Amino acid sequence: MYFRIHEKILPLILRGKPLRNLRFLDTSKHVFMSRKKAENQDELLSHPIIMRVSESQFKKLMQLQTNSNCQSLGEVIRKILQKQRILYFHKDISLNGPMEELASIRKELKAIGININQLTRGFHISKHEAQKNFFMIRVAERYEKVEVKVDSLLLIISQLSAKWLQK
Repeated sequence: MYFRIHEKILPLILRGKPLRNLRFLDTSKHVFMSRKKAENQDELLSHPIIMRVSESQFKKLMQLQTNSNCQSLGEVIRKILQKQRILYFHKDISLNGPMEELASIRKELKAIGININQLTRGFHISKHEAQKNFFMIRVAERYEKVEVKVDSLLLIISQLSAKWLQK
């Protein structure tokens, strides 16, 4: 927030003089902002309800809160009371291996693509036929590597789709 200091006050502040008997705020020139009122007053959570649960029930509710789309324990309880849907997130540990392999294939394909772009640039810059042939051979080798990676990628995707589409 920025404040505008009157030109007569600034030299006094810089000299370290005490600023008594000066009016700093002229309320006619300043706007004070307050919080906006909620549009729908009926939806405000204004009535607290206190209840006690056992330790095991509390742990279940906390686990539900940490693995769901709810931000607080109160939100979990409100959704349960209102019979609303709670999205529960479950991580399948068996997919960690294939996901890491997919990430490594993606990284390798990106590196191969960058290398192909560099070779293509060298091809267009070169002036001799021998250099152009050299770049063409190198690009063909890189495309063979891409083909191998795409085949392994398709194999992993077919395995994942078989697992995901189980009935």
